[in-house]
Amino acid sequence: MTNSTARLLSPSLLSWLRCFDATARHVSFTRAAEDLCVTQGAVSQQVKQLEQWLGRRLLLRSPRALALTPEGQRLARVLRESLQAIESTLVDLRQVNDAQPVTMSCAPSFAIAWLTPRLGSFFQKHPQIGLRVQAEFHALDRSRMLNDGVDAALRFDLGHYPDLHAHELLSEWLVPVASPAFVAAHPALATPEGLTGAMLLHDFSPWEGAAAHQEWEHWFAQMALAPPDWALGRTYNLAMLAQSAACAGQGVALGRTALIMEDLAAGRLVPLFGCRVRSQASYIFARGRQPSRLLEPIEQWLLAQAQAFDAQRQDLLQGLAPRGAQPV
Repeated sequence: MTNSTARLLSPSLLSWLRCFDATARHVSFTRAAEDLCVTQGAVSQQVKQLEQWLGRRLLLRSPRALALTPEGQRLARVLRESLQAIESTLVDLRQVNDAQPVTMSCAPSFAIAWLTPRLGSFFQKHPQIGLRVQAEFHALDRSRMLNDGVDAALRFDLGHYPDLHAHELLSEWLVPVASPAFVAAHPALATPEGLTGAMLLHDFSPWEGAAAHQEWEHWFAQMALAPPDWALGRTYNLAMLAQSAACAGQGVALGRTALIMEDLAAGRLVPLFGCRVRSQASYIFARGRQPSRLLEPIEQWLLAQAQAFDAQRQDLLQGLAPRGAQPV
């Protein structure tokens, strides 16, 4: 680095660029602030200082949204390419300590109902690998994983991870479920038309960026049914909480097959209407682009477990007719 470059890239300018990169990626001061763990006002001020220093507008601000100017798009693209190159080099140069646990971030409901009961077989097969699982909601990208010390992640979402190696681990189907007692007390549930808004139990944050009632909205649309009044239902911030409420006879949850199998087998829940709808989201495995000697057996084990589970749930799926448009 030349002396002139060193003077140009001052600590202040680097801080402004970091805030602008986060804002450009999210097109939101609020989400950029969450990403950087600072206040929204701090991010906005840093970007404004960068614009003043450049003498150019990088963002078009309106009461409802942000938009990048052509100059902002150009800078955002160069910044992202440069930061990705730096992050890739850091990952390559970072020494891996075999004694240090591998950290995997996992969507909470999936961690509780699907992953944790299966981990015993992993530790039996790979006793030399320390695997630490932490339940988290937030979206991930390469920068956040590197900063948080996260080696891999499992998420239930739409799978948009352009700067990571990511693939679908397991597809998902949505099945309305309720307790036997609730079904017996509501004869109208003999048909989908008998499902009212007051009966619905919602996971209001099924994945990052999803609408509060997106899963039920998708189900009603695929069933070609008019949507009920969403405000009458009860909301939870975890699919497992909505599912637990259904087990307790409090309403109808939109069960995900990866989460409901044990409750179905135990008779705590029963599937309704004899049909299933393909979920918009899937369970995604994500890691850095560079392969890792410790992560490879974890990834292969997860794939084997997902394939075994998919075979196990075929009995359930075959008894439930698919409804709506199916993925190609």
